[in-house]
This record gives sequence, C-alpha cells and structure tokens, in this order.
Amino acid sequence: MTDKSGADLSRRQVLLSSAAAFFVTVAGNAGATIIRGVAPFKPFDYNPPETLSPGGWYFFTSDEARAMDALVSRIIPADDLSVSGKDAGCAIFIDRQLAGSYGSSERLYMKGPFVPGTPEQGDQSALVPRERYRIGLAALDKHCRSALGKPFSELSPADQDKTISGMESGDISLDGIDSKMFFGQLLANTMEGFFADPIYGGNRDMVSWKMIGFPGARYDYREYIERHNEKLDLPPLSIAGRPEWTKKG
Repeated sequence: MTDKSGADLSRRQVLLSSAAAFFVTVAGNAGATIIRGVAPFKPFDYNPPETLSPGGWYFFTSDEARAMDALVSRIIPADDLSVSGKDAGCAIFIDRQLAGSYGSSERLYMKGPFVPGTPEQGDQSALVPRERYRIGLAALDKHCRSALGKPFSELSPADQDKTISGMESGDISLDGIDSKMFFGQLLANTMEGFFADPIYGGNRDMVSWKMIGFPGARYDYREYIERHNEKLDLPPLSIAGRPEWTKKG
C-alpha cells in the first residue's frame, strides 16, 4: 500500500510498470517477415478443411435431394440481387456437411441427459443433424402428401411457402420431430451454405460474396488498411482461389 507521503509505489503501479517493460522488450525483439510473390505454403497444409469431391449426393437420397432443392429455393428465392438457394448450392453444402463430422455431432458431447432447456441453454435434443434431416424430410413428405396430395417438391410456390411458414410457427405437426426445431436447423444450414466459402459446396461462384461486396479469404489486407471511405471493388477470393483459377486447375 502507498503511505501518506506517496513515496512508495503501490503494488498495482509496480505490476503495471513491470508489464509495460516486458511488452516493450518483447516488441523490440520481435521480428516479422513480409512474404512477397507466391507464398511458400498451401492453405491448410497441416489442417485441411473437411470437404468432399463435387458431383452426386453423399447423404441425401434422390427424393430428399429434390425436397431440399425446393426448400432452399423458397428460403432464398431468386431475385434481382442473387440466384436462388438451389442455384447457389445450399442443398449441396448441407449434404456435404451431413456426410461429415457435423452430421454425426462427433465433436460434441451427446451423452445426455436430454431434457428441455431454456433458450439461453441452447439446443438440448438427442437428435444429431443427420437424424433431424432424415426424420424431418420423411415427416414433411408425409404431411404434404396427406394434406396437399403431393410431395413438397411438386407443390406450388404459394403452398411451399405456406408449408414452410407452418413449420416455422409450429402450426404444422411433423411425426418424430418438432417442426420448429426442424425449420430452425434448415434455416441456419441454408444461410451457412449461402455465405460459406465455396470450397464447402455452397456459395457457388461466390455469388453471395459478390452480392455483399465481401473480398473473401485473402492473405492479408495491409495495403488497404489506410484507405478509408473508398470502395475497393476487390474480387472475392476463396480458400481454393478464384473461380477462374479453380476451373483452370
């Protein structure tokens, strides 16, 4: 403690002074290397992203895939700003995720107990994403055939929107799964597929990045840091490169 004369330093002042000296010393000794030209490494050399080769469906059956294409097309319909969720590859993105570790929740604790929780506690369901889609799509198909006489993919856009709204509100009951939970899963994954790096199957040709002006996964932005209040118009860059680079490769 500091005495009345103020001659002694407080413990806090000593600690702050020592910390400042330490960081100045570290900063003075630290060095940085600026890489020019081609980087001497490839992205994710030691920790590659979990991806699957393009073409075909890895998790969804053909009927499920048709339903998914229809669902993501109504969640993100085509307009003057972008293509539809289907044309952006959202269903493909979800298919790839479900076929990987995300689909089985293998990186999450899934031993229970599984009891209803508060909104702050988040998802408490015992169903992993793969099960949610398998059960949810089958239940949706059953509901549509029973109530409207057709599978979801064959309904009119108006009936599709009405069905999706019914799931969102919980007015539609689905066998084996809560309709609101299934809609929430579908909505979140569709948005992820629309905005994720194209290397994961969605955001085809970086359509969403171009729409919002996001420059993508660039090495760094140091040369642009001081350029304030100006539109840079940088073409978006994926982890795998630009679309034209990928096609050439």
